[in-house]
Order: sequence, then structure tokens, then C-alpha cells
Amino acid sequence: MAIRPGYVARETGNNLIRNFTITLASILTVTVSLALVGASLMAQQGVERATQRWQGGIEFIVFLNPEASQDQINAVGDDLRKNPQIQNVTFVDKQQAYTEFKELFRDSPEMIESVTPDILPASFRVEPKDKTAEVITALSDQFKTKPGVKQVVSATDTIKLVQRFSQFLTRVILFVAVFLLGVAVLLIMNTIRMAMFARRREIEVMKLVGATNWFIRVPFMAEGLVQGVIGVLVSVGLLAVVRPWFQSVLPSSSEFPIFSDLVPASTDMLPIYLLMTVLGCIIGAGGAGIAVTRFLDV
Repeated sequence: MAIRPGYVARETGNNLIRNFTITLASILTVTVSLALVGASLMAQQGVERATQRWQGGIEFIVFLNPEASQDQINAVGDDLRKNPQIQNVTFVDKQQAYTEFKELFRDSPEMIESVTPDILPASFRVEPKDKTAEVITALSDQFKTKPGVKQVVSATDTIKLVQRFSQFLTRVILFVAVFLLGVAVLLIMNTIRMAMFARRREIEVMKLVGATNWFIRVPFMAEGLVQGVIGVLVSVGLLAVVRPWFQSVLPSSSEFPIFSDLVPASTDMLPIYLLMTVLGCIIGAGGAGIAVTRFLDV
């Protein structure tokens, strides 16, 4: 028998309405689990984005005044490189700072348009040999008063604590999300099995007149797929609403410059939304497919 789209759509709609309460429970479970997956990935990307300057062992950054002379820049660089407590020094010029600025604020084109490389400070990124808080603080204080230095920002224990807490929180959220994804699969399987049990005589008649297993299977798999897709749409909508709200409640860059970029850019969210879509489709169609196959094999 040929599978007609009209037949699939009609049977799928009837099944969704017939088991409305269980269908709703399945959709809500898929929504919550996918939203948790997306939130954990969003938090992980946000922390990585906010602290990307501190990767590779960098413990403090010496920002120079945009108007600093070349002699002042050379003097600060020489002092840093000659200091026996410092292991590595990397100079970031204005153009490199502008490139980094565009990457950090790629979700705010109006801010990028208002900034030019000339007004951004060059900087020295410093990795001390001894990374204890006391040594870092002493070195930071030592270079704050140098001519041509605008500000010294250190990767204190606060930043490291936030990174460790983010990793722990991400693992916990992902664990809960995986558990709920498993519950969602079981709910979808149960919904499909109940729908097939209610139509068991009809299915027996269809098989007697020559209907293939795929002819019977497709409408029920479509039902599971619809549940998964609806869950994806709602969860993506929730994250799309939460992201700008979360950004609005964070401290401004002047108040807390280190974590002003904690919210991922919208372009960073696209792969997360895509992953959520794939997971939702797999959960819906896969759970329904397993339920149908087990019922037909009985």
C-alpha cells in the first residue's frame, strides 16, 4: 500500500487529540529537558567567552593608555620581561585589541561601529612563574603606577572560582537534562503504545488486507516527531527570551568588566538551537519508532 501524506496527517492529528493529556505531558518533558540542555551549553559558552582572555596561563593584563608614547610602552614591556617573577609576556597592539573587541561584541553591531582601533588600549598579557594570589596582587600593584599604564586587571581566585563553579553546574544540568530526555522517550513510547492498543483491531484488519508494517508505523512515528518538534520550538523560544533578559540583569562593563561578556552572542546560539532540534526529532521519532516496532512484533 502507498503511504499518502493526507492519510498520515489525518491519523497523526487524530492520535494527538485522542491522547491529549499524555501528549501534553510528553511535550512538556521534552521542552524542559531540551531547555536544560540549551541552558547548560549557553552557560558554558558564556563563561568561556567572558574569560577567553585568561586562557593559556595568563594571570594579569596591563592595559596601556591609548595616548601612551612608544617610549612608555617599551619601558613597561622591558620591565615586565626583565622581572624574574614573570614567566611569559605577550603584547597585544591596538589592532589586535580591536579584532578581539569585534569578536566579543559581534552581537552588538552598533557598539562595533562606534569604536575604532585608535581608542582601544594596547596591553601586555602576563603569566607569572608563581600563580598564587599574593604574588599576582603584588605584581599588579607594582605596574599600576608605571607611566603609560591605564589599568591592571588580574585573574584572581574569583575568576577561577567562577570557572570551576560553571563546570560543576554544567555537569549537573546536563545530568538532569539527560535523565529528563530518558523520561521523555518513555512518555512518548507509552503514548504511542496506548494509541496503538486503542486501535489494535483496526491494525489487525489493516494487516489482513495487506498493509505493510511501514504503512502502519509511519503515522505513529509522525505523531512522536510532532511531539518532539513542538517541544523544540517551545524550548528554543524560552531560551531566546531568557538570553536578552539575562544580559540585561548582568553588571555593565564599567561595573564588572571581566564578566561583561558572560552572555553568548546570538551567532553562538545557532549551533545550540540546531543541536536541540536534532535531539528533539530523534527523541520524538526514535521513541515512537521503538514503541511501534515492539507492538508490531508482539
